[in-house]
Order: sequence, then C-alpha cells, then structure tokens
Amino acid sequence: MKHIFIVGSKGIPAQYGGYETFVDNLVSKQVSEDIKYHVACMTFDKNTKDYSYYGAECHQIYVPDIGGPKAILYDLRALNWALSTIKQKKFSNGIIYILACRIGPFIHSYIPKFHRYGFQIWVNPDGHEWLRAKWSKPVRKYWKISESGMVKNADLLICDSKNIEKYIHVQYDKFNPKTTFIAYGADVTKSTLSYNHPKIIKWYKVHNVQLNNYFLIVGRFVPENNYETMIREFMSSKVKKDLVIITNVEKNSFYESLKEKTHFDQDARIKFVGTVYDKELLKFIRENAYGYLHGHSVGGTNPSLLEALGSTKLNLLYNVGFNKEVAEDAALYWSKTSGFLSELLEKADKLNESQIDNLGKKAKQRIIHGYSWDKIVKEYENQFLGRRG
Repeated sequence: MKHIFIVGSKGIPAQYGGYETFVDNLVSKQVSEDIKYHVACMTFDKNTKDYSYYGAECHQIYVPDIGGPKAILYDLRALNWALSTIKQKKFSNGIIYILACRIGPFIHSYIPKFHRYGFQIWVNPDGHEWLRAKWSKPVRKYWKISESGMVKNADLLICDSKNIEKYIHVQYDKFNPKTTFIAYGADVTKSTLSYNHPKIIKWYKVHNVQLNNYFLIVGRFVPENNYETMIREFMSSKVKKDLVIITNVEKNSFYESLKEKTHFDQDARIKFVGTVYDKELLKFIRENAYGYLHGHSVGGTNPSLLEALGSTKLNLLYNVGFNKEVAEDAALYWSKTSGFLSELLEKADKLNESQIDNLGKKAKQRIIHGYSWDKIVKEYENQFLGRRG
C-alpha cells in the first residue's frame, strides 16, 4: 500500500478553490486499490475531528485565524501530523505531496525526517505567487525565497502547466530540479439544472440578466487578472450585451479604486453579481453566456479557464503562454493594447452561430483530450505508484 499525505489544500469535500477541487477529484475518482490517501484539512475550530471521505483519511488541523501567515502555520502543522502518523503507524515508502510553495525556508529540516521513513517530498509549485499584486513587496520577496527553497529541496515537482515546468528549469537550473507535467482537470458534463428551475429563474431575475445576452467573467477580483483592461475595453465597445462579473468584491480596495478610475458604476451593462458557490448554477450560467472573458496573467493551468472551455462556446482570452497552452486554437485572444479588446468584442458579437459552435466544439475537445479528471487521476496514480502511463 502506498501512503500519500496531501498537505496544502483547505480540505475536502471541496467548497471552492483549485487545490480543494483537485484533491476532491483525486480522492473521489480513485481507481487503484494500492493507494491510501491522508488529507490535511484546515479548521479554525479547536475541536478538531478525523473523518473518512471516499476512503481517504481526513484529519482536521486547527490554526488560529491570523491572516496570511496562517497558511504557513497550517502547512507546518500538517507536516508534523504526517510525520507523527508515519512514526505511529510504522508506514514506509510513501509520498508527502505539498500543494504550493509556502514553506520554503523551513522545508529542508523536514526532508531527512521523512526520508528516514522512506517518504519522498513532492511539490506542486502552483503559479507565480510572487508576482501577484495583492501581496506587499516584503511578502512577494518571501514568496520568491520560499519558491526557491521548495524547488531546491523537493524530490519531485509536479507542474500543472508546461509553461510553469519550463520556468522552473530556466529559473532554477542550478538546482537541477526533477519535474514532470500533469495538468489540472475539468469536466464537460452539462448542468443538471433546467431553464425553468426556480434557482435559475430567481438568479436571472434578481440580476436582470437574459440568457445568451451577456459576456461573463469568473475569478478573483485582483489586478493581475486584468479587470481594469476588460472593464475599460467593454465600456468603450459598442456591444449592447451585459458584462456579468462573478467575483467577491466585499471590502476590496481594488474595487473602489477601479470604480473611481473607470466609473463603471455608470454603465448599466457592467453587472457585479457577487459569488456563486452552487456548482450546478454556476455551470448553467457559464453554458448560457454568449461569451467568456478571461484575463488571468499569473499562474499555471487556471481552473476557471478549464471550466469555461468545458461550458462556454465563445472564449476571449488574454494572450499569455499559460492560456494559449490550454486553449490553443479553441479561443480568441486579446492583448492589453488600447482598443484591441473592444474591437475583438465587437467582432465576437457579430459571429454567426456556426462560427461560435465550431469554437465550442474545439474547446470541449481540448478538455476531453487534455484535461478530463479521469485522465488526470490516472496520470497521478501512475506517478504515485511509479508506473509508466
């Protein structure tokens, strides 16, 4: 039996978030009987508990809600739990799979402890966290140092983007890192909700949105997702459809500054509709958007892009390596050059049905052939068990 300890996700079952969705699918779609998953789950409740989820052992780890540093504390406490469990149950020959590069300055002290029991340290380096504008300069500096420490010490780095894998080798060539590529996953099943479902009727009525008469954005409301460009360009376009933005802007200073800069609140087409945590409702909203706008510029394979390609026919993506790697010729691409996106939006608005259907078919094929969860789970299981694909 191969024991796999997963550290770094907030926990399963997944409520929201890329790593949580990944772990949920890895566990719930498990095929091999030769793997036992042990998953760390974060909680702010001191009354922690252990529970089983699709055969995985889930262990809650308490951390005080102390802001950003809580994620570092959580990872370290999760490693201590994993080490304690391995000693107590006399496990050997397993893997500690750490999601993200938060604990680089500390990881070197753990390596020999786990190696002593035949456990390797594997890391998913995520995207360029140190480039995210939401972090202050000292925090960005920490992220870069931490990333370096994780790359240097890991036995293997599993990159969910070929662009990230290339970056690791170029940036950290001196460490001679061992890497492999396994993508993130998505599905192309249709929403279980129908047009006349009360949830659907209510959501579209509350937000005054009409089916197939809106462009859609879904994602964290942060500068590196290029919201300013997308909103400015949409406002300057002659498109009569709405721009529906699903994101959380509560107590968000970036939202306030953007409103001041662009006056988007004076354009009736721009509609911030809050978050949608109901997966089937969100899938329906994606399926019935006229088009999807994606501005992410930092990170590897982005879950919201995969979901868009699996659900929305017409996708307009920011022209950066990560996005092109995923969508290839199944999408239209835009740059930050003034006027480029507004012109593309107007052209997209005039596409005929067969042109849109053709892009939609290509998009779904990209997901089926490259990013289906069944394919991703199989690749991970082969990697964990040392089997060739």
